[in-house]
Amino acid sequence: MQGMKLVQRLNQHRQWANERVLSTATDLTAEQLRQPFPIGQGSVWRSLLHLYAAEYVWLETLLGDDNALTPGDVRGQLPGNQLAGGIQTLDELIQHWQELAERWRVYLASLTDEQLDEVVYRISTSSGIGQRYGSRRSDVILHVCTHAQYTLAQVNNMFRQLHASTTDVMLITLARNESTPRS
Repeated sequence: MQGMKLVQRLNQHRQWANERVLSTATDLTAEQLRQPFPIGQGSVWRSLLHLYAAEYVWLETLLGDDNALTPGDVRGQLPGNQLAGGIQTLDELIQHWQELAERWRVYLASLTDEQLDEVVYRISTSSGIGQRYGSRRSDVILHVCTHAQYTLAQVNNMFRQLHASTTDVMLITLARNESTPRS
């Protein structure tokens, strides 16, 4: 499989996993969604907002904005307190995320294998805060995928602690769901 095809597959999986977790989150009450936990970003809600905001700013970085914020966020705000564009409800978050997923799909469809080695720049809002770093485009895209897996695992852990349904977000599950059973 060529590099770009592999990147597109990993991102297809990321978006599929996001959709599954968001669907499970719709079964939670408002209290459960915001119940504090000593993991992730501190609640299912904050973890989902964090994940959405990360995917948003990294896409903007790939598109050339080295200092992007989610629309409505305030520069200088602590990372754990991101507003994620002032999104207040799960329905709003799902709508914004669907739009973002389409932007990612269009962006990835336009890339070539050669562009994966290009360097993009981001002013850090976490480790090395305020410093401008250059990273290969492929590393940023892979980071978005691995960050999603890490964060979704934390959300699934919160689901377990809430005694809610958990969501299988494994790549092999996506692959098996796409294939026809063989005897």
